Amino acid sequence: QVQLVESGGGLVQAGGSLRLSCAVSGRTFSNYAMGWFRQAPGKEREFVAAISRSGGMTYYADLVTGRFAVSRDNAKNTVYLQMNSLKPEDTAVYYCATFRRPLTTPTMSPYDYDYWGQGTQVNVSS
Repeated sequence: QVQLVESGGGLVQAGGSLRLSCAVSGRTFSNYAMGWFRQAPGKEREFVAAISRSGGMTYYADLVTGRFAVSRDNAKNTVYLQMNSLKPEDTAVYYCATFRRPLTTPTMSPYDYDYWGQGTQVNVSS
């Protein structure tokens, strides 16, 4: 059974930083790209970032480029999202997800991801 467990969310002031972690079990972690998504109240789930299975390629939504950084540690089966210069509009529940197909470049569509974590709340105050 594949499980994803996120941690690291919380309340931070605008301009601050948070680091999210997502531990994955039940799958050969290094064979799969990983993604981060977020969902704010009343809005659809949106792509934030993705990382290739080796970590050599990263992809970002325009809204977070230059502020967020995705990384992974395949020895620890964990993917990270470092979030800097946070803004109130970054407030959302953040989810990590595993890409549906192994050995493949990730996409930005949530429909291409098959397993999801429970989400971790990030609140940015102004």
